[in-house]
Amino acid sequence: MAEVDFKQANESYAANFGDNGKLSIPPSKHLVVVTCMDARLNPEEFLGLNIGEAHIIRNAGGLAKESLRSIIISQRLLGTKDVLVIHHSDCGMLTFSDEQLRSKVIDAHSGDTKVSEAVNDLHFGPFPDLDRSVKDDVAFLKNHPLVLKEGSITGWVYEVETGKVREVVR
Repeated sequence: MAEVDFKQANESYAANFGDNGKLSIPPSKHLVVVTCMDARLNPEEFLGLNIGEAHIIRNAGGLAKESLRSIIISQRLLGTKDVLVIHHSDCGMLTFSDEQLRSKVIDAHSGDTKVSEAVNDLHFGPFPDLDRSVKDDVAFLKNHPLVLKEGSITGWVYEVETGKVREVVR
């Protein structure tokens, strides 16, 4: 998409912005959603959330460990309590291993030892079992000493085929 397309879309958005600039910084539903960066997911829409109601944290796979810093800031500084971990069907994280991705990066930069060293230090977080990954992420957050225990932490799967969410763990 060309830059001009973004600018035109933004002009339309800004024309109907209304009082959104007056919303408070803390999300009104005191909610954090951790989900995948997959472009097919629109968590605000499939959860019925409006602007200003929740923090949406996105990364490859919707991994809790990668979201920890943002969750702590959201809870400790901005008053959120509840955390939804939402992974999804047909996720790319189900399709590769760390070794496969490391090899792909190394092969693309043949002979560059800095690239090899850097990629070998990374864990990309693929998972072979969707429901197990949700349960593991929820357990990680529930057991982490810096995550507040005052709210709920639940795990869900968004089905890209139907648009529905199903609860995996409470």
